[in-house]
Amino acid sequence: MVRKEVKVTNQQGLHLRPCGMISNAAAKYKSDISIISDGVKVNAKSIMSLLILGAHKGSTVIIEANGVDENEAINEIVKLFENNFDEE
Repeated sequence: MVRKEVKVTNQQGLHLRPCGMISNAAAKYKSDISIISDGVKVNAKSIMSLLILGAHKGSTVIIEANGVDENEAINEIVKLFENNFDEE
């Protein structure tokens, strides 16, 4: 299992577009991938679950992956956060 903590830095937080980008990226991997925010853990492959988190700008979330391609999955999703989901 691999875990990485990241900060939500895009202006509008995890709204529909970033959640779609996360779920699309996560769906490419065999590993189980979760996002944890304020103690709530959701499946990163489910856009609806990600929206429930309501993570706003400044929130800290944990990306967790477990499986054969966990490192690749974590790296791709972390890059989305680091690039502000291409919003800025």
